[in-house]
Amino acid sequence: MDPGVVLFDLDGTLTESGPGIVRSVAYALDAVGLPPLDAAALARFIGPPLLDSFRDVAGLDQAASHEASVAYRRYFKERGMFENSVYPGIADLLRSLRDAGRRLAVATSKPTPYALPIIEHFGLHEYFRAVCGPDRDGPNADKTIVVAGALALLDVVPGPDVVLIGDRFHDVVGAHANGIACIGVLWGYGSRAELTTAGADALVTDVDELATLLGVGATSYASSAGDDAFA
Repeated sequence: MDPGVVLFDLDGTLTESGPGIVRSVAYALDAVGLPPLDAAALARFIGPPLLDSFRDVAGLDQAASHEASVAYRRYFKERGMFENSVYPGIADLLRSLRDAGRRLAVATSKPTPYALPIIEHFGLHEYFRAVCGPDRDGPNADKTIVVAGALALLDVVPGPDVVLIGDRFHDVVGAHANGIACIGVLWGYGSRAELTTAGADALVTDVDELATLLGVGATSYASSAGDDAFA
């Protein structure tokens, strides 16, 4: 595989965003008077669109999901977005891909007003042609729509020269719906079973394997642990 265009998910793929997200969710649930969720349930909020998770994981209706998301954004904007870290080896991989002439973009369900400052905060913005996400939580946070927007912004025709890198089932679904492949990474928040069931075209356990699969070698990338995280 030697794709000329590589799209990256953000949470669980480029950055270990779990701490800030689960703290923001816990704050939101408390703010609307709901009991706390256990660690496994909180982990399910990492990656998918926020409103979907308040509905599917916390069991909230549309109005309560909106109220909880407002509280979530309050904490996340003030603290949660930077309770986060870049996975080891990611910056080196991005540099190698850019230097090899690949066109890179972020395609995330996280609203762009949060995603872009995170990318800039960690010094990753220089590697990407674009950071693509919805303006806010809602229907446009669907990964199929996000990926379509990234392809349009880059003026790229879907095909074998384009691939999405992600860690959750909705990354696979969004990629395939747009006619491109998806490589599932196992250092994030989705399990091997989740990604395999969704139909990921390949799975990698660390950044070295991803670099090799993308055709830029595996020389000095730091490995990222965590196969089957939150399985």
